[in-house]
Amino acid sequence: MQFSLLTWSRQIVTFITVCAVFTTGVPVEKLRKAVPQWTTHNMSLWEDVILLSTDSNHQPLLMINKTGVYTAPDIEKMENETLKQFQILKANYTKYFYDINGTKSKEDSRASRAALPGFVDKALQLLNLNQVVGEVETSVMSKMSCTACKAGAGLLQHYIKHGKTRDDIVKITYQFCTSFKLQTPRVCEGITELFSGEVVYVLQRISIGPEEICSFVIGDACGDVYNPTHEWDVVFPPVPKPTPNEIKILKEPVPQFKVLHLSDTHFDPYYEEGTNADCNEPLCCRLTNGPAVSPQSRAGRWGDYRKCDTPKRTIDNMLQHIVSTHTDIDYIIWTGDLPAHDIWNQTKEENLSILKETVAQLLKMFPGIPIFPALGNHEAVPVNSFPPSSLINKPEFAIDWLYSELDTQWRRWLPGSVSRTIKRGAFYSVLVRPGFRIISLNMNYCNNKNWWLLMNSTDPVKELQWFIYELQNAEFNGEKVHVLGHIPPGHPDCLKVWSRNYYAIISRYESTITAQFFGHTHFDEFELFYDTQDLGRPVSIAYVGPSVTPYYDLNPGYRIYYVDGDREHSTRAVLDHETWVMNLKEANLYDYPIWQKLYSTQAAYSLPSLRPEDWDTFVNNLAEDQTLFDLYYKHYWKNSPTRPACDAECKKRMICDLRSGRSHDRKILCQEIESRIDAGSRISWSAWLYNGFTASMSVIMSIPHYTYQIPKYLLGYTR
Repeated sequence: MQFSLLTWSRQIVTFITVCAVFTTGVPVEKLRKAVPQWTTHNMSLWEDVILLSTDSNHQPLLMINKTGVYTAPDIEKMENETLKQFQILKANYTKYFYDINGTKSKEDSRASRAALPGFVDKALQLLNLNQVVGEVETSVMSKMSCTACKAGAGLLQHYIKHGKTRDDIVKITYQFCTSFKLQTPRVCEGITELFSGEVVYVLQRISIGPEEICSFVIGDACGDVYNPTHEWDVVFPPVPKPTPNEIKILKEPVPQFKVLHLSDTHFDPYYEEGTNADCNEPLCCRLTNGPAVSPQSRAGRWGDYRKCDTPKRTIDNMLQHIVSTHTDIDYIIWTGDLPAHDIWNQTKEENLSILKETVAQLLKMFPGIPIFPALGNHEAVPVNSFPPSSLINKPEFAIDWLYSELDTQWRRWLPGSVSRTIKRGAFYSVLVRPGFRIISLNMNYCNNKNWWLLMNSTDPVKELQWFIYELQNAEFNGEKVHVLGHIPPGHPDCLKVWSRNYYAIISRYESTITAQFFGHTHFDEFELFYDTQDLGRPVSIAYVGPSVTPYYDLNPGYRIYYVDGDREHSTRAVLDHETWVMNLKEANLYDYPIWQKLYSTQAAYSLPSLRPEDWDTFVNNLAEDQTLFDLYYKHYWKNSPTRPACDAECKKRMICDLRSGRSHDRKILCQEIESRIDAGSRISWSAWLYNGFTASMSVIMSIPHYTYQIPKYLLGYTR
């Protein structure tokens, strides 16, 4: 999924911001035997990735028998009021720290705290916690979230600098969380206990301050703060890029592979029909949420549009439907996120149990059909926690428990030669058919909610350098490659520096990589990639598959792709794709789920083909053709009856997302198309900027520098 209410950014609200607000394959096959070499180029750089890529006699795996929109307030008024209140905070924060630290008598502390709520209420109004919550849930950040992040990071660093232990920080954070009802007591307890260890460990070991931390995590909405410790570039071999060949529209039918794409199942073993679906926790529809207080708040039999994950009966029904409807599936891509969103009380044992149960079910339902998995961000405990082995020296933080089990489970479909890279970083490369390779990446090393990357984000576990090595050998061998992953590289959850390097790789190997497949967002969408030397020329497309889970406001869904099959000069490109959904409202009403094809892409959008240039034309047409955009918007939400209205701001954000295969770079990738949308609407410039749909450095610098002063006020540095 995109991420739950309490994933990393949400943790800032409940773990960091809380404090601030209140205190103010690897087969590289033997075909390599006589291909061009590049061993003279800085081979020390490649030694490690060469060891990971082992020659293999394995046959190709696929044996084929057939051919929230927010209203902008008065910005100037808000800035002035914020400055005023933080001047008050500057005068009072030391006294408040003094009280919290317990150095006064209990009577004095109680008296001090009794005077605090008025100030806290004012701070809550200024920082608008509800807005921050909404923004981190949708990954659409504004300066409000940036302010909260800086304040929270500064406060935590202050505590650590002054000797506060993990237990101290847990206790204080829990007190804030429960006192001001940010979450229920059990969620407050679970989230602080589960995440505090790694948060303290990381913050004790980094030298950067709040501005650098929040720019790193939030991205363009928090300024492009230069941070040399997180600036790096991958190295390409000295092999000239081949001249791209024009992809011609097919005039005659060709052999095709039929491919099933499953993503974000988020199976909830504790889902219970009839329980409260409208609870005040990040995940509802469980016995622990109590019975429904009204018929309207009752959890449906087949799922719910509110914050509820997928019941087992719905997953069973979907798989039975797929088996009976799509009898000719050639292979399956499975892009992660198996556990539910109860991230405050998950355990390693339970997440592994869900992994094993899901693998067993897929093996039973699709015997003999190859499945190519990718790792999601929810498989870890805690969520988003994927520490590279080079960064930690404490066994309790290691990720081996997950990678070792992934190796065991994934090799039900994959050859033994992938074990080395799966155990190292949960990525692999396999030959599917002669001339056709699949590479699965662990996108959690681009995940900006992965705390560990604050310590060192430089190509964790050398995944991208290995990726280049695999692609270069695929180019030498004349192979076409499909790339799998979970988090789309252009999504705001992907680190800017990682995404920039990935984007360069896609541009360099555009003739080799013919399709990319991701999940994570839960929506039905895609991302475009452009030539790094000519941003007007599209070179690749990343398909973002819909989620099985309805979390939230969605219908369950899956995708079917039709890929250019076995023939001479096959492009291995996606020729068409379909999205299938279950109408959850009707399934619950009649107790009879019906899965139906929502749309076929070429027919629905009148596309001549699905080449990158066709998608680029489609995106440009969306800006001008409201009827076409409305159709796309319906498909994006999987025809959910609870989808919100989409105004001009929403439209700009969505169209920009389609153009953004590179994260946190909207100014460059989207300026022209957003200007065209603006020209056709009456939305004010200030509202556009405030809502955070693009980051304008000139505007950020024009705001009185309270956003930069907040951490200094908290730490008492400003005169």
